[in-house]
Amino acid sequence: MNDEYETIDSIGEGIYSEKRSKFLAFAHPAASVEQVKDLIADYRKKYYDARHVCYAYVLGAERQDFRANDDGEPSSTAGKPILGQINSNELTDILVVVVRYYGGVNLGTGGLISAYRTAAALAIENASKVKKTVEETVVHTFVYPLMNKVMRTAREMGARIVDMHYDNTCEIVLSIARSKAFLLRSKLDKISFEG
Repeated sequence: MNDEYETIDSIGEGIYSEKRSKFLAFAHPAASVEQVKDLIADYRKKYYDARHVCYAYVLGAERQDFRANDDGEPSSTAGKPILGQINSNELTDILVVVVRYYGGVNLGTGGLISAYRTAAALAIENASKVKKTVEETVVHTFVYPLMNKVMRTAREMGARIVDMHYDNTCEIVLSIARSKAFLLRSKLDKISFEG
């Protein structure tokens, strides 16, 4: 189980021209399908005079939520090459949009695939990449006298405190790397059990 994934934390842009057609590419950090839809709507509005607004995205640490869209270009000549660039860089939580202004000369399938691939690669290259950790939330309830032991265990394991409630019975909400979550739960349960 891998706790790390790579994404981008800035917008990358790229411009590619081929036989008078102009391809404007934008790589965006994206966290949800709703955000992706909003960004695409913004690009369609901003570049309303463009012939095509093609895109691909990959979401989630497991990289299982993805889509590619050709927006009227011949099947698999735009969205798929864009998605291919995202995959070859092993990125997630990313949307890449390529806006095409038609130059009057048909590029053919091979030319389109190459142009969309190149434009997407330029945008990704110009975005800053970051590694992120997949975290899991651990909620633990305990009696107040165990506070010091619970806090020490959380600190030793590198857990981050998200929320906390003090009373006769306390509750702490922690966030920790997914691979350490089971061990943290076990240690906290042991503290509560031994009292």
